Amino acid sequence: MSKRLDYNQIAPVGVKALGGVYGYVMQSNLSPILIDLVYLRVSQINNCAYCLDMHTRDLLKKGQKIDKIALVQAWAEAGDLFDARERAALAWAETVTRVADTGVPDQAYQAARAVFDERDLVDLTLAVSLMNAYNRMAISFRNTPQAVTEATSQSDSQSGKENRQG
Repeated sequence: MSKRLDYNQIAPVGVKALGGVYGYVMQSNLSPILIDLVYLRVSQINNCAYCLDMHTRDLLKKGQKIDKIALVQAWAEAGDLFDARERAALAWAETVTRVADTGVPDQAYQAARAVFDERDLVDLTLAVSLMNAYNRMAISFRNTPQAVTEATSQSDSQSGKENRQG
């Protein structure tokens, strides 16, 4: 899979506008770990390899254990590994991301409001919406995940060694 185009170069003002929303979300009252868990879950739903790679790495850098990261997709079955706020955020992220199928029912809204005040719920919804936009950009234009780039570089350097030795 090769990158189709570099939207950062082609539409820098548009990408900067998305970055402004990202900056807003990061200064909100939502914890950076909660935001990254939501970003990871949205990226799982959308099957965005680029963002899955990025947000897994971000969570690891922030000290999250691989056990928890591995279970984000099955958070509802992970017991107390995720606290009430994280579970509510992940549930909200799922229903908002799948809006065409769910319609974001009243029950989902009431469950989220039981945990988040109005401002935090709006900020959380902005975060979910932003990640859906980033996923669509990365998938549409075939952003290469860091893991793939590193594996390719490693493979290329290994091939170079073998060619020199052969």
